[in-house]
Amino acid sequence: MNQQHQTLQQIDHGEGDEPLSNLSGNESFRNVLDRRLDRRSVLKGSLNAALLGFFASGLLPGVVQAAGSSRGVESGPQLIGFDAVKFYDGDGVMLPPGYRHQVLLPWGEPITGRMPAFDPLRNTGADQAQQMGSHHDGMHFFPIEGKSPYEGSSDDGLLVMNHEYVEPRFMHASAVGQKLSRNGVPLKDGKRSADEVLKELNGHGVAIARIRKQPNGDWQLVQDPRNRRITGLTEMQLSGPVRGSDLVKTRFSPDGTRTRGTLNNCAHGVTPWNTYLASEENWAGYFINTGDQPREHKRYGVASKDTGRYAWERADNGADEYVRFDASNKASSATGDYRNEPNTFGWMVEIDPFNPQSTPVKRTALGRFAHEGVIFHAAVEGQPIVCYSGDDARFEYIYKYVSAQPYHKATAGGHLLDNGTLYVARFNDDGSGEWLPLVFGMGPLTPANGFNSQADVLVNTRLAADTVGATKMDRPEWGAVNPATREVYFTLTNNSRRTPEQVDKANPRASNDWGQIIRWSEAGDQVAGTRFDWDLFLLAGPQDDSNYAGAAMNEDQIFNSPDGLWFDRQSRLWIQTDMSESIVNTGKWAQFGNNQMLACDPVNQVLKRFMVGPIGQEITGMCTTPDQKTLFVNVQHPGATTSPEDFAVGKLASQWPHDGSPYPRSGTLVISREDGRIVGS
Repeated sequence: MNQQHQTLQQIDHGEGDEPLSNLSGNESFRNVLDRRLDRRSVLKGSLNAALLGFFASGLLPGVVQAAGSSRGVESGPQLIGFDAVKFYDGDGVMLPPGYRHQVLLPWGEPITGRMPAFDPLRNTGADQAQQMGSHHDGMHFFPIEGKSPYEGSSDDGLLVMNHEYVEPRFMHASAVGQKLSRNGVPLKDGKRSADEVLKELNGHGVAIARIRKQPNGDWQLVQDPRNRRITGLTEMQLSGPVRGSDLVKTRFSPDGTRTRGTLNNCAHGVTPWNTYLASEENWAGYFINTGDQPREHKRYGVASKDTGRYAWERADNGADEYVRFDASNKASSATGDYRNEPNTFGWMVEIDPFNPQSTPVKRTALGRFAHEGVIFHAAVEGQPIVCYSGDDARFEYIYKYVSAQPYHKATAGGHLLDNGTLYVARFNDDGSGEWLPLVFGMGPLTPANGFNSQADVLVNTRLAADTVGATKMDRPEWGAVNPATREVYFTLTNNSRRTPEQVDKANPRASNDWGQIIRWSEAGDQVAGTRFDWDLFLLAGPQDDSNYAGAAMNEDQIFNSPDGLWFDRQSRLWIQTDMSESIVNTGKWAQFGNNQMLACDPVNQVLKRFMVGPIGQEITGMCTTPDQKTLFVNVQHPGATTSPEDFAVGKLASQWPHDGSPYPRSGTLVISREDGRIVGS
């Protein structure tokens, strides 16, 4: 390598950036499903909605019904009223006829402070702290009145969004002309420029931006004191059972009550009291520990190699805020170094978007893992708060939290997320399920099995779930609650690591390249209970009957790797896809085109492709204004398919959004119908 400009190349894992770290012997969901499917045939047919449907008078093609399921549903109003978008692999945005879109708040758009103009090759690390972050992900529109998450103005509000990660080669002048791959970083004499590290840290986190609809229908940023960036350096409080534990004491916070920053925020959540929850997903790879790794590092995939994901620990100024990413044991006291720094990540972070002076809070009672997001059942006066979260990694779990105190609108707040019971799901062969409590002293979670407190259970949530015997899943990602039926849906994106030994004649895939959507109802509609009934709502895949149970979808429906999932207020289900940039438009994945978003009417059994995005991106993040006439969708990491060789000579796979920037930029699509009616109808 060139001694002056070495490069650190990162591996694209293709199914999320987190390495496989669940080596427990718990039974996988696929084993359970295979045995159930082996006992019954899957009906086939020719409906256009080939792979979805409620279970009324029979099975739709490709849909697997739980044993003993007795669900029935009457047909209702037609929710899907647009013409499906066709296959697309170009560098633009495809929408149905009669729809328009605008690109809003792209990476680098200044929103606070001195409003530095976007210039990726000249902006400093401090500039990035005043600009929109990189790689837009989960988001929510908060009407400006600030009274309810779903009521109020549809023309004026705070758009709050996560910024999952960064692509350093698109951020720094020092990267120009180098052979850098996705996540590749420029090194000089084995060190990283401290200002480049600062810029990358400030590219992470959350953005809060006030936006307002203009008379011509376009939306614009509004300068407002509530506009705010929360980054990888923002001070945060730890709350809940882990606060003050020895497991989170660091040099920065010897009493274990604080930490700095939030990283790799993927999906999100909105609390019933109108605050925003940012998730911390693939955070483990940012850290290294080349010493003796405790289980709370090893089970989560903290790297034992020389550098972390972006080599931040190699910043050339040796500053404390960068050194902390090296969690190797260096001192005799855990309070004198950063061996516990990784333990302060992997949480859900609560942010009050309407109070710019508020300190974000990491709610540890919700568990520590690779949070994809969190979804809430509708709050009911006098009853507990109930929410769910998926751990987005191969063979990981689905969790549920039930607050100890009941919800009362007049007094509701973050305290409801500090005291409650965290459960993990077990899916049984017969279509029933159990929520297994992760409570210290209950069942096997005792000192005899290595657990010494509730803080220990929560810092080691994955290990606790292993210990109680939860069901290993295929990368649980976004969830959604149907507002009409209160059923819970979760995407299981894919898992190519499933071996041929796990396949049988009723489920002929040797590996799960395509993914599926699972669904359950809490037993007796008791959402705080510990029993549920489940079925498989949809098996994704191509027009190839040999790859999955049931008949093939048509060309207007095929998709794979379901990721984003959201119900609008009319119970229209929106599905977003995330094929890895390492495989999109290649080989057997080429038939799907670029990543896309579909709309589904579960009652009338309709599925249609609604939009397709540009080259090398992931379609993610979705929400509407209260009147449902404006839909916000994020386009993340366009151009990520650019090869190292092409980048070295300035040839980019995408230039989206084609705004004159030298590099592609993540951005938010503002989508509406030209006739002003509800989107999707």
